[in-house]
Amino acid sequence: MFKIIRNATVYNPDKLGKKDVLIVNDKIIAIDDKIEISSNGIFDVEEINCKGKILVPGFIDGHVHILGGGGEGGFSNRTPEATLSILTKAGVTTVVGVLGTDGVGRDMNALLSKARALEEEGITTFVFDGNYRLPIKTLTENLINDIMAIDKIIGIGEIALSDHRSSQPSFDEFVKTVADTRVGGILSGKAGIINVHLGDGKRCLDLINEVVEKTEIPISQFWPTHINRNAYLFEEGIKFAKKGGIIDFTGNSDPDLWEKLYGEVKVSKAIKRVLEEGISEDNFTLTSDGQGSFPMFDDKGNYKGIGIGTSSCLLESIKACVFEENIPLEKAIRAITVNPANILKLKNKGKIEKNYDADLCLLDEKTLDIDMVIAKGKIMVKNGNPTVFGVFEKASKN
Repeated sequence: MFKIIRNATVYNPDKLGKKDVLIVNDKIIAIDDKIEISSNGIFDVEEINCKGKILVPGFIDGHVHILGGGGEGGFSNRTPEATLSILTKAGVTTVVGVLGTDGVGRDMNALLSKARALEEEGITTFVFDGNYRLPIKTLTENLINDIMAIDKIIGIGEIALSDHRSSQPSFDEFVKTVADTRVGGILSGKAGIINVHLGDGKRCLDLINEVVEKTEIPISQFWPTHINRNAYLFEEGIKFAKKGGIIDFTGNSDPDLWEKLYGEVKVSKAIKRVLEEGISEDNFTLTSDGQGSFPMFDDKGNYKGIGIGTSSCLLESIKACVFEENIPLEKAIRAITVNPANILKLKNKGKIEKNYDADLCLLDEKTLDIDMVIAKGKIMVKNGNPTVFGVFEKASKN
């Protein structure tokens, strides 16, 4: 199937101006000022007029509890699994699944199966091996073999540090796991990334810094997340990034309230600070912690109940960067496109370039609201509404 996207302002994520983009099946074949193609009735050509629209790469959400999360308030607090349309209507075309605190009621076999199900339904998926705790319960005889033998495993995580829910790993236990992950990545051509959940503890990134200082393992092997959880962790994250480390911010559906109640650093302010500090534009990312549970409050701070995080916070955070902090879109959008693609070694993802995967989001030029989402060359969302649903989403609509 041939598709031509016409008259969109293309962000690669660098701004390229108005371009036509030719898609054949699941790949971007050409980008030019004007693309003419004649099918002579041999094949169908779908033309999509995108006047007044912005075209950006499909979003990569590198931290989602696709099996569901929560459970820390008891069994009834377990959140549901992610559905295809929850992800696509938020612009997500590539997702990395993680476990969390619970690696018993949910395990790696189930996580891998869920990832494969979402892939069959139309998006690209990967997973991290393990959960909060060390040692990791591997699927094969060891961690290196898991990364080498199982296509979707690209690293480990989310390993919890500086948190009362972690396994409180020693330096030796942590560094051995990190080393095996790196070697597995080297041998398989994968990232071998160590995705680290950071809690509220005052130790912050101490254990990661110790590994970097005392061993030959490079700082780039780590991907610490929730860096904007509070002010002191954020400051430690800035120091880490200045040394060349990569830092990941977590989106929030109500960032102003969480800033007020918990001192969380709003993502838009965090990204602005990163840019002001002269930190590399390649070294920050944004993820959603989607399907994780979180407390909800009214505007007076009164507790209302348990909510569920979704990937919709990604674009809302990017909008805040652009409209509240005057950060250029081409800089802000890197956090959910090219940066995670490069960090996670996701080939042919995160950019609008010839021979890259046809994963695209079409946004309104004025509001940046999602108009269309294309994953693997297939339209998944049109006029802001999902057009493709998961298997059991279909069943529930009948």
